Amino acid sequence: MIIFPAIDIYEGKAVRLLKGDYSEMQVYSGDPVSVGRDFASAGATHVHLVDLEGARDGTCPNLATVVAIKRASGLFCEIGGGIRSMEMIDTYLGEGLDRVILGTAALNDRDLLEAAVSRYPGRVAVGADIRDGYLSVKGWTEDSSVHIDGFLDDMISLGVECVIVTDISRDGAMQGTNRELYRRLCCEKKINITASGGVSDLDDVAALRDMGLYGAIIGKAYYTGAIDLVKALEVASC
Repeated sequence: MIIFPAIDIYEGKAVRLLKGDYSEMQVYSGDPVSVGRDFASAGATHVHLVDLEGARDGTCPNLATVVAIKRASGLFCEIGGGIRSMEMIDTYLGEGLDRVILGTAALNDRDLLEAAVSRYPGRVAVGADIRDGYLSVKGWTEDSSVHIDGFLDDMISLGVECVIVTDISRDGAMQGTNRELYRRLCCEKKINITASGGVSDLDDVAALRDMGLYGAIIGKAYYTGAIDLVKALEVASC
């Protein structure tokens, strides 16, 4: 299983939100580039990047920071947050990012999703951020009537290879990840699933690994010291 340590970026800083609430934001580093270097030094191979301003506004104000993280760390970098046009996809991938994540656009702009998957096979993932089983969009500020099960079936039919499933209720809460959700999805859906939200200790990492998940994102638990990244990488590779 791949460990994706996360860097959520807001105004050029590495931050974390609580359950997607922009009013519950804590700054962990004023230098996200150095955080990326730390991940690489610990032995990580991948990093999960989110432009929080982009997720909320549909822009890419932190492009320079994201590109700097890629170049300084040398890690496989996936980027999400506000990617809602082919121009933005072209920009990120043209700047050397390895994979883009479509969230709101995957739900609201099927033409864009199909075109992106066709143009960049294997380099377009989809973010499914869910609250009580239903997708939430626009930086988790709006809920939809689309259930995760039907959504994943649709993504599989379109040829999407990887979906990042985030349980918003667990994100940043340090209450453990939603193991039952991921166990069920992993058994029922034939697609690479990355778990996000609430990965709080090494037991969570081991449980997700044993389910056969493609990846797990570690955010707040890293920044608070609850999870040692070196140890998490060791557990994930067992």
